[in-house]
Amino acid sequence: MKMEPIEINEITGYWTFLRNIDWRDPWLIGLIFFHIFTTTTALLTRNRINFQVILFLTLLSMAYFSEPINEYAALNWKIFSKQQYFDSNGLFISTVFSMPILLNCMLLIGAWLYNSTQMMAQLKSAQMKQRSRKEAGIATEAKKTQ
Repeated sequence: MKMEPIEINEITGYWTFLRNIDWRDPWLIGLIFFHIFTTTTALLTRNRINFQVILFLTLLSMAYFSEPINEYAALNWKIFSKQQYFDSNGLFISTVFSMPILLNCMLLIGAWLYNSTQMMAQLKSAQMKQRSRKEAGIATEAKKTQ
């Protein structure tokens, strides 16, 4: 991997861009672990809706504020990074920060939709059982009055 700055003309595509990132940089490893932790938390808390709503809103807020985070990181990259990755277009922060966050948000929404369909199926089943009991009760009363 290159340790010198990447020239803009060296980047010919997205995969070239990804290959030129030093993934052994400690803060990038920490960011990857953060995304793994967030995904694991989202999966393990699938039955705790209130917690997931807070997690969802926190993640969306982080994605929303990625532009100011990118600007701050571009000014202070020497403090935590070996290379200056933070371009004005936001390609790097969108790739390593915002995209995984938004994928986690989609995971949460998918889990909520799945839970909603399960609850609707249970509700419909309970309604059908109640209706059949009610109809059976009416039929029993009709036989008694005859």
